[in-house]
Parts: sequence; structure tokens; C-alpha cells
Amino acid sequence: MNVTEIMAELQAKGSESIKKILVKHGVKEPFFGVKIEYLKPIQKKVKKDYQLAKDLFATGNADAMYLAGLIADDENMTRADLQTWAEQAVSNNISEYTVPWVTAGNPHGFELALGWIDSPTEHIAASGWAALSNILALWPDSELDIEKLRELLKRAEQNIRQSEDRVCYHMNSFVISAGAYVAALADDAMAAAHKIGAITVDKNGTACKVPVATEYIKKVWDKRGGIAPKKKEVKC
Repeated sequence: MNVTEIMAELQAKGSESIKKILVKHGVKEPFFGVKIEYLKPIQKKVKKDYQLAKDLFATGNADAMYLAGLIADDENMTRADLQTWAEQAVSNNISEYTVPWVTAGNPHGFELALGWIDSPTEHIAASGWAALSNILALWPDSELDIEKLRELLKRAEQNIRQSEDRVCYHMNSFVISAGAYVAALADDAMAAAHKIGAITVDKNGTACKVPVATEYIKKVWDKRGGIAPKKKEVKC
């Protein structure tokens, strides 16, 4: 399949009612309003395609950009590719899911995420924290910089309430991921979670809630008898 064929299929699957829902969740024009279930058959057909993923992302259409993340060849994305994606990801579903997923699957992902969290641009900083959360859930502990991650837990604890909403949300998710997936960080994450407590962000009238980190981490520990096993895949 090529970009023209895929865009035509996406347009045919678009829905105005889905668009209205997605707009409330921070998805920005242009996009058709395609359910993820309609993207999956295309993903299955294409599987993985580095250039096609880049071409779809470059359309600027949020549906195509989401699909690009599903078929991206994560390991072969260059630093420049990922930087471009982070900068262009103005829709929440792309900046907080697509870009972080692909970044977590890239060998340069940790370094890039560390740079992004310092960005003054909200969607880029949110991408950075979300990528870190995915890295913790995906990468073996032996590949993680535990001391740097401890520093980031302290940073989240100290700065979360002064951060912009999307950054705040993903800082909280980072704390949860550290407590849920990394044994060496579990106690530090729970301590940070206790100090953070419950947080509130503007969810634009949707029913989405911000999980309380202490409760979420404890639920994982209780269910697993300790930390959760690493994920094999973060994309969905």
C-alpha cells in the first residue's frame, strides 16, 4: 500500500461523531476521525515500513500519524526522525502515545526523552515523560540508568504541581511506571507518589481521570506479589 491508497481508505473510514470525541481528547485538525480498530487491518497488511511510516506522518493528518507509529520501524528511526516527529506531534494522541511508543523502541530513546523533558513546549515535554514511562515498562532493568531515573523521580515530585497539565499528567505516569516495573526504583517511586498525592489536570470535560500514583502502584504490587513483568509491546 502507498500513502495515496491509505489516505483514501482512512477518509472512507472517517466519522464525524468520532471526530467530535477525539477533539475533546486533544486531537487537532486535520484528521478524519478513524477508529483504531480500522487502522489495525492496515497495520497487519503493511507490518513494518520505515519510509511509509515517515511519509504518513508527514501528511500532518492525525489518523495517518497514528498509523505511522503502528507501522514504524522503531529501531531504525534516526535521532533526526524522532526529533521531527516530536516537534510535529501537536495532537495529544500523537505526542503522548505515538511518538513515545516509537521512541521507547529506539536505542537513542532514553537520551532523546531526557532532552525533550527540558523543552518549554508542552507537547514535546509531555512526549519526553511519556517516552520515559514506556521505556521503564519495556527496557530490561540492566539497560536503565537507575541513578538518573532516581533523580527524575525527585524532579517529578518537586515540579509536578507547577507543570503544565499534559506534562503533569505524564510525570505522574512516570512515577507509576517506575514503581510498577523497576524493582530498584519501587520504593523511591512509592515515596515520591506519597509526597505527590492526588493531582488534578484539565480533561476538557471528558470522563478520563488521573490515577493516584500510590493507589495504582499498590494495586500492581498486590496483584503481582511485587513489580509487574516487563511489557513485550507498548503500542496498541
